[in-house]
Amino acid sequence: MTTDAKVVHLNPLAAEQANAASAARLPAALVQLRDKAAQQLKQALQALFDNADDTLFEMADRASSNGEQNAFFEAMRDLRLKRKNVEREFLQAIFESFSTLNQYSIGKPPALDSVSFDSLSLVQNDELEETVAVDAMVAKVLSRDSQALGHLTTRLNALVSRKLDDKSNPLGPASLCADFLSACASLGVEIRVKLIILKLFEKFVLVDLDQLYAEANQQLVAAGVLPELKTAPLRRPSTHGQAASRSTMGEVGQQQASAPGEFAEQDVQEVFSALQDLLSQARGSMVHRQAPVDAMPITSNDLMRLLSHMQQRAPMQANNDFVLRDQLDQLLSRASAKSGKKRIVGEVDEDVINLVSMLFEFILDDRTLPDSLKALIARLQIPMLKVAVLDKTFFSRGSHPARRLLNEIAAASLGWGDQDTAQRDNLFQKIEQIVQRLLNDFVDDPQIFAELLSDFMAFTVDERRRSELLEQRTRDAEEGSARSELARKQVEQALNERLLGKKLPEVVVRLLQEGWSNVLTLTCLKHGTQSEEWAAALATMDDLIWSVEPHADPEARLRLLELVPGLLKALREGMTSAAFDPFATSEFFSQLEMLHVHAFQRFKRIMAEPALTANKEQNQALLDAGIEVPLLEVPPIDEPEVAPMVEVVEEIVLLAPGETEVPQAEIALPDDDEMLPKVDALRVGSWVEFLEDDEHKLRCKLAAIIKPTGKFIFVNRTGMKVLEKTRMALAIEFRRNAIRLLDDALLFDRALESVIGNLRRLKNS
Repeated sequence: MTTDAKVVHLNPLAAEQANAASAARLPAALVQLRDKAAQQLKQALQALFDNADDTLFEMADRASSNGEQNAFFEAMRDLRLKRKNVEREFLQAIFESFSTLNQYSIGKPPALDSVSFDSLSLVQNDELEETVAVDAMVAKVLSRDSQALGHLTTRLNALVSRKLDDKSNPLGPASLCADFLSACASLGVEIRVKLIILKLFEKFVLVDLDQLYAEANQQLVAAGVLPELKTAPLRRPSTHGQAASRSTMGEVGQQQASAPGEFAEQDVQEVFSALQDLLSQARGSMVHRQAPVDAMPITSNDLMRLLSHMQQRAPMQANNDFVLRDQLDQLLSRASAKSGKKRIVGEVDEDVINLVSMLFEFILDDRTLPDSLKALIARLQIPMLKVAVLDKTFFSRGSHPARRLLNEIAAASLGWGDQDTAQRDNLFQKIEQIVQRLLNDFVDDPQIFAELLSDFMAFTVDERRRSELLEQRTRDAEEGSARSELARKQVEQALNERLLGKKLPEVVVRLLQEGWSNVLTLTCLKHGTQSEEWAAALATMDDLIWSVEPHADPEARLRLLELVPGLLKALREGMTSAAFDPFATSEFFSQLEMLHVHAFQRFKRIMAEPALTANKEQNQALLDAGIEVPLLEVPPIDEPEVAPMVEVVEEIVLLAPGETEVPQAEIALPDDDEMLPKVDALRVGSWVEFLEDDEHKLRCKLAAIIKPTGKFIFVNRTGMKVLEKTRMALAIEFRRNAIRLLDDALLFDRALESVIGNLRRLKNS
């Protein structure tokens, strides 16, 4: 865990004033709620630490080695020393969460959007274990207390300006776990001890959240905040006595056995009654089946038996020929013929059938779902209809297991493409198993949905963990690629500044472009362009260029004599560090040696020319005086063959590893093009679909925006990179209508919202 910076008031009065100012921005009811909840959480946290010593001592007593035992004893000592600090920071985090409820968070990007070269790193196994443990803890609370938490979140939204959900609710399990982990950041304990502490947090803090939510809702109801929201009372057995536990469980069992339950009926009135009202008012605009006057409605139990009969004979694949309403009418006709009386579906059940049918019409028309998976999800229509007949809270309770199962399947399917091989794809097979299990085993016990939901969420957690690991590696690789590309640009600039327009030996130009450019690139990556190492590498390149240029100054000969040994050493060390081909290096140095020999011979010739000229003039004077002189020949100066010269007239472009040609310049749109804001609106984590042609589509998720290079990196649902685009290329895709965003909102909620909208339009038409 990393230690976050904290602002600590040295003056207690200043701290109190800051808290008072923060509280003054909150409604009084919310301040009272915060203080009472903080007090309860403080007591629970104290119970946690009171029991932590005993738990860790037992673990130490059972340790299999001295090292393991010492680790537990050190953890006990660390907890005792830092207990007060953890308690204080945990409560401070909760107070800070409440203080920001009336503050808008403008333009805050998702966490994954901040791609930085220094911050990206592989997710470690310890962090994964910690994340999995927290996810499991949060899932248990949501499964048990989702209704009370949802009502509390709704009431908080009525009081504050920020839009909250269960995850961002300061008293939600996700927020509390995050606050606790942040408070424990200073603990220097191993992951196994962390997991023990998290388990204690679940046992002594999270386990009592149902009581906290119940009291918080009652407190807000007393303050007049949405009293019409009815929350079922605590059904968790009391931990203070077995008699009370048996009594409570008996009462609940009687309620469940006798009727759907008072509180379930109250929930129905919240949403289902409103839906019935919309249906009744819109029936004039809908095709409605007129029932005979003497028709007898069948009971819900009879309807369930008919639906079970249809369920067992449901087609293995959805097709246009299967219409649930038509199949049900055929069964009712047979029942009417046997009984001699016209049998119809009752009004309430008829409304349920119409609502579920409309929901599935939306779901099967939804472009977000892949077509191959729509066939599987379509087979869930009868099981979902049976759930809705049994329990009308299906329409009103977002945490209903059947709704959540449908939403989880849709969310997991978001990145599934029709090009995936269904027979070998784990996700497809898992969904198919769930559908088949429901068709085979679901009769009238909705508990099967909770079991399948738990199993599917465990599956998706494992899938997500693997994909996040690969996705993180993809981002790391792209970050490294971006750094390499920036380094190549720096090296290109340095080479062009020194070589462009010059005429130099061809071997030197090749040495700098093919070999020394690698040295410069590695130096730039390791040390940066402001480092001494970068300056030294540039100086070596400058010395090499100077050493092969023609010079007439006698002082240049002395400089060359001093320069060459150090230059050759620096070149050899640099080429070795860059792991350049040793055979090519040897050839380069052989030719470079010839160039330097030629340079020294040129200096000798320049120095010998004045003496030769004077000797010729003296001999000519003697001949003119009639004096014979012996013919003396000055031996010629051997001049090695001059190396081929090249003039650098085009800018040097360095290719990335694997590239064989310079990338073509892309089409540029005007800076004010209307498609560019659409690209800028993309956020890391957004799912999109690229329409390659009429038959081929690519679904992928934006995993990172590499800002230095302007590249948008897309991955598939397994976390593997499948595409990269520049900002301009994406704008062109938007202009071609070849890209569309996939809506990742909850499928059932979107379907229900669409159905309500359609019913309202029918009502007003």
